[in-house]
Amino acid sequence: MSLQRFLQDWAIPAAIGLAMAAALLFLFPHLRESTGTDTPQAISAPESYASAVNLAGPAVVNVFSKRALRNHPLASHPLFPYYLNKMTPLQRERMQQNLGSGVIVDDSGYVLTNYHVISGAEQIAVVLADGREARAQLVGSDADFDLAVLKIDLPNLTAIEVGDPDRAQVGDVVLAIGNPFGVGQTVTQGIISATGRDVGNTGVGGYLQNFLQTDAAINPGNSGGALVDSRGRLLGINTTSVLNQTGLNQTGTSGGISFAIPATIALKVMQDLIEFGRVVPGWLGVEAENLNPLLARAFNLASTNGVIITAIYKSGPAHQAGLQPGDVITHINATPINDGKHGNAAMATLRPGEVVTITYIRDGETLATQATVSERPQAEDGQPQNGG
Repeated sequence: MSLQRFLQDWAIPAAIGLAMAAALLFLFPHLRESTGTDTPQAISAPESYASAVNLAGPAVVNVFSKRALRNHPLASHPLFPYYLNKMTPLQRERMQQNLGSGVIVDDSGYVLTNYHVISGAEQIAVVLADGREARAQLVGSDADFDLAVLKIDLPNLTAIEVGDPDRAQVGDVVLAIGNPFGVGQTVTQGIISATGRDVGNTGVGGYLQNFLQTDAAINPGNSGGALVDSRGRLLGINTTSVLNQTGLNQTGTSGGISFAIPATIALKVMQDLIEFGRVVPGWLGVEAENLNPLLARAFNLASTNGVIITAIYKSGPAHQAGLQPGDVITHINATPINDGKHGNAAMATLRPGEVVTITYIRDGETLATQATVSERPQAEDGQPQNGG
């Protein structure tokens, strides 16, 4: 190959290409920062969550109560003497009355807290983050959900912004805001450790399902406070009752396992308590049993997730929707029904008149139908009939 031919075919085009690449790197310097072989840079977390706290903090209140106490509920806690010695007599007196926290969810004065926070209280008062104090009226409470609704009459209240706990994912950053040990509003930070967590043997109520689990510290006094996302939006109402009842940590501290009632459930309970004075669980008019491996094999099912309908109330919502005994319900809306507890919890959060999509299996085929939820009818003795 002659020199002239080499220059024309290879050298000159290569030189032109190098010159163009150099020009591009000069004009667009960010192209020099990474190559195809670079290790992807980790997404950096914010240096501060102050904006989230500033948004949610004013809506978190301290709940006090006047009632006969033989012994302070925190007296056995190892940190109790430390905090007690640092308090003034007035602070000690107030701490003796301190029961927990609450969240302003409506600027008209409605406050959500835990049932166990106000249970047995003779008088209830709340102290806002700005120092204002008001007597609280108990609108209603429900032990099954461990929730209570209070009403205060103060101007210029800040209601918390509500997030979407159904979209919360394991690994999401969360903040727990409350008043642990009566020391004042405190913020702890962690992540969502699990969603849809069921904790048995709580000793509190029958509908305590679908918890958000977090490693954000929720200590005594945090009960009823807010679990918020990294933008300060409410995801759940913190509760320590599960922790204390199950004995996961006998010292009373969170130990890295804490729980919150999802905001969607809490707000539904609140609306029921405001409108009806009680929680009105939805009713489909079915009786169902959990699937066991024997039943799953008999119905040619791949798993034991779901509940099998054993009986249907005539003219009830399920009957009108075309469901039959032997059908296996696997989902109500998008909520998986893994067993009877999940089914009861799902129905308890529905309101009469709400239209739901029921996914079920019949003869090996997955089908779906819609049903209009109704209120459970009363039996002759005045008690609600059994069945979901």
